[in-house]
Amino acid sequence: MTIVSQQRAAGTGAGARRRRGSGPLLLLGPFFLLFAFTYLVPILYGLGLSLFRERYDGVGWEGPERVFAGLHNYTRALTDQDFLVGTGRVLLYGLIYVPLLIALAAALALLLDTTLTAARRLFHTVLFLPHIVPGLIAAIVWVYLYTPGLSPVIDALESLGANVDFLTGTNLLFSLVNIAVWQSLGFNVVLIYVALQAVPRSTVEAARIDGAGELRTALSVKLPQVFPAMMVATLFTIIGSLQLFTEPTIVQSSAESEVTSTWTPNMLAFSAAFNSNDYHYAATVSVLVAVLAGILSFAVTTFANRRSTR
Repeated sequence: MTIVSQQRAAGTGAGARRRRGSGPLLLLGPFFLLFAFTYLVPILYGLGLSLFRERYDGVGWEGPERVFAGLHNYTRALTDQDFLVGTGRVLLYGLIYVPLLIALAAALALLLDTTLTAARRLFHTVLFLPHIVPGLIAAIVWVYLYTPGLSPVIDALESLGANVDFLTGTNLLFSLVNIAVWQSLGFNVVLIYVALQAVPRSTVEAARIDGAGELRTALSVKLPQVFPAMMVATLFTIIGSLQLFTEPTIVQSSAESEVTSTWTPNMLAFSAAFNSNDYHYAATVSVLVAVLAGILSFAVTTFANRRSTR
């Protein structure tokens, strides 16, 4: 009886271990399944499309024939003036937008965290409201404010003797940066502010006892503590800036705008796919943008890791 009981107990224990081992798999399985179908499969499909092209034989009455192109589409993209200029334009946009947004978000978050600031919840709500507005609606509103003859802002500036065209030349890039900063600032302020709440109050109080003022405490004590959160915000902002599409597409509808259908790489991919039916080239442009995003993300995370290990 003792041996039988031991065998039954061993079998029960093994079954319990198997159930415990399969529990996480059952819980995580739906996530990985959705992740594969919504993320991995489209990436692999896009990579596959980029390796082919369509060829017409004879008069083309039978439709195009899909043939393997190897790296032909990538060579075409890397020598395409529209793609190269658009990529440079997006990088310049990010060079202005990313540091400006992170600096403003950090400054406002630090300001909200000081003992001198009252009505914090009101400021949180006011700052976060633009993030709730869809990007399409925000772009339409700002195009209205940028268009001469419609905008009360431009009318007020002209009445003061200023002649500013927001939708041409170098002003166009800054106008788009302004739209993006206006919409994304609140989210990043909240992100950094939440990280500030995790800073030990004892550390802050010790700095104040040592004679550090609010500014010195913010810069020397609080800011280094929230550096990881700032890097996360920087990473998200860089990826978002490379995907610039909605704002210039809406601005393009204005008669005053200089934006073309290939102004950014995403706009070039959209135009190639839905205006020229060249889905293979559109996939190639998308893959190259993803590769660029991966390189910049790797650079940011490497810098953040080296900084955190010092």
